[in-house]
Amino acid sequence: MIEIDLIILIIIAIIFGTAFFIADFFEHKHHQLHISLIAGISVAYFFLVVLPEVASGMPEYLLNFEIFEYFFILMGFIFFHVSEKLILQKVESKSQKRMRKLLKMEKDLEFVEENIENVLESELQEEKLDIAALKNLNESILGLKEQEKTIKKEIDQYKLKIQNHLNKDLSEFRFFTNFTYHLLVGIILVGLLFIEFLAAFLFFIFAWFRIIISNRSERHIIFTDLEIYEETDYGTNLIKKTLLGLAALTGVFIGLVFELVLPIKIELELIYILFSFISGVILYTIVREVIPEKEKGNPLYFLVGAVGFIIIILFIKIFTNLI
Repeated sequence: MIEIDLIILIIIAIIFGTAFFIADFFEHKHHQLHISLIAGISVAYFFLVVLPEVASGMPEYLLNFEIFEYFFILMGFIFFHVSEKLILQKVESKSQKRMRKLLKMEKDLEFVEENIENVLESELQEEKLDIAALKNLNESILGLKEQEKTIKKEIDQYKLKIQNHLNKDLSEFRFFTNFTYHLLVGIILVGLLFIEFLAAFLFFIFAWFRIIISNRSERHIIFTDLEIYEETDYGTNLIKKTLLGLAALTGVFIGLVFELVLPIKIELELIYILFSFISGVILYTIVREVIPEKEKGNPLYFLVGAVGFIIIILFIKIFTNLI
């Protein structure tokens, strides 16, 4: 009976890993759920599943202080946020400063140009026209327009330069963090499966949602004042795409090796530390990418997602208690 249960757990673990591969490798072919619906489910999941799971599962607190109950969730959030910010701020920092300076110069030129045009308009309304003054004003406007064209051309060059470097650096960062994230998810899934199936299943659902969210085709604006967007796409790089797709499945096999083959077992405390850290990354994803900004999104879909997930969790808890 124990052997049958073990085989079932192994099959489930491999199915979970394969589902991640499908979600990653065929990212543009699966149906995309409404972002507000996913946001509602995500928020409900984090507060109703992640936090209680960490609170009940963590064997002991860091330094035995209860205030550090969610310390590793915080660390996951901080790590991802700081890493992303450092990359964004170092990408062509000199070009960013120069481009912002040029944008200010462009605005100043437009202001001066507008004032000269107003003066020219006033002069044209005079009964006695000063031809020399009008000629000078016209030459000034033409000169300003030439300067404006030069500045705009330079701005476009800097923008392209920043965009290319940003895409390269962010692509490498996203690949590294996503690969590590998926690898750890696979290991955690196996660890949770050997502890409690329900916790593992709920974690799988949300981690899978996170992949769906990350693979959405929408562009994210990075520098609002410079109008520069993140355009990370692994679709053109088959090797990276395959490695990323296999990361969770690799994590599953590593977890199975630790559980079944090697004499070294993954400690329960380590499982929950990794679970907490990944949950911090998930929380960052919810705040940064899932919850629609400002006026965007659909409140009804958000409520349906949140309330629907609450009902599902309530039903599962009642059902498991009856069993």
